[in-house]
Amino acid sequence: MLQKVYDWVDERLDITPLWRDIADHEVPEHVNPAHHFSAFVYCFGGMTFFVVVIQILSGMFLTMYYVPDIIHAYESVYYLQNEVTHGMIVRGMHHWGASLVIVMMFLHTLRVFFTGSYKKPRELNWVVGVLLFFVILALGFTGYLLPWDMKAYFATVVGLEIAEAAPFVGEFARILMAGGDIIGAQTLARFFAIHVFFLPGALLGLLGAHFFMIRKQGISGPL
Repeated sequence: MLQKVYDWVDERLDITPLWRDIADHEVPEHVNPAHHFSAFVYCFGGMTFFVVVIQILSGMFLTMYYVPDIIHAYESVYYLQNEVTHGMIVRGMHHWGASLVIVMMFLHTLRVFFTGSYKKPRELNWVVGVLLFFVILALGFTGYLLPWDMKAYFATVVGLEIAEAAPFVGEFARILMAGGDIIGAQTLARFFAIHVFFLPGALLGLLGAHFFMIRKQGISGPL
């Protein structure tokens, strides 16, 4: 039955060439851990993407129960973790995955730097990768406030004070992120919107550009 469905779609959209281009794309020998153990360091990018996918899927599940206001935010997280079937597992995946994706992104960036993969002709891909790193850091920062507990509140206070210390634009950046002079309902709503809509949109766009350039330029090799 699946073959019939595939044939029906393929007859109308001709998806076989696209699928074959993906499935038949050869992986260079220097990035195959089965041939060289040192090639494991070239897997950090793929592992980072895998964790990002887990973060997206688990985050979609969490938004089904989370209520982004200061009255119900904490209670909705508590209900999700203690009453919803497997809620504790999904929230744990998202919570620890937020730290893991930053670690994996850091390792991937180190590998690119120390193997010289940022050099010509991959300078633009390096810029996109650095922007991806900042987006992932911003996702971690904005998501930290959402449980609306004491730890999240005071961590956000410290983060906004750091932003305010930036020259020229510091005060504007703080007010823009906080939504006012205090951290309250507007801050939580703003962080939720940035975390769920703005940053994921930027993340998907940058990932698309990143993968496009990898396919055009190929996977970089050792020095």
